[in-house]
Amino acid sequence: MGMSVGGGGSNISAEPNVIPMIDIMLVLLIIFMISQPLTRMAIDVQVPPPVANQNSGPSTQIVLEIAADGSYSINGQPVPKDQLDTQIHAIFDNRPAKLLFFKPAPNRIYQEVIEAMDVARGAGIQVIGFTPKA
Repeated sequence: MGMSVGGGGSNISAEPNVIPMIDIMLVLLIIFMISQPLTRMAIDVQVPPPVANQNSGPSTQIVLEIAADGSYSINGQPVPKDQLDTQIHAIFDNRPAKLLFFKPAPNRIYQEVIEAMDVARGAGIQVIGFTPKA
């Protein structure tokens, strides 16, 4: 609050100082403007239904599932853990788009998902997405 101190003792005027409030509002406006595009990127990826394609077989979307017992499967086909790298190479080496979706079971630990993602990255996968929760 600003107060004017003058010659007369009875003329005390209390005026609100709005400059700090304007500064805070401008900072908040900048923060919200910067964070708005980031919230749009955090939207879950929706997996479209499989579409027939001549080059890639029956579906264009490849989903790596980690089952509740820890086993792996690619589009419903079981894959042993030691052959996961070779299977991913076999599927994606002739594809121009290197996009793989993950669907881990809710009881799988974070470390198992990260290890599977590391194997996929090592096999040349460029984009990794997660399927939405059912």
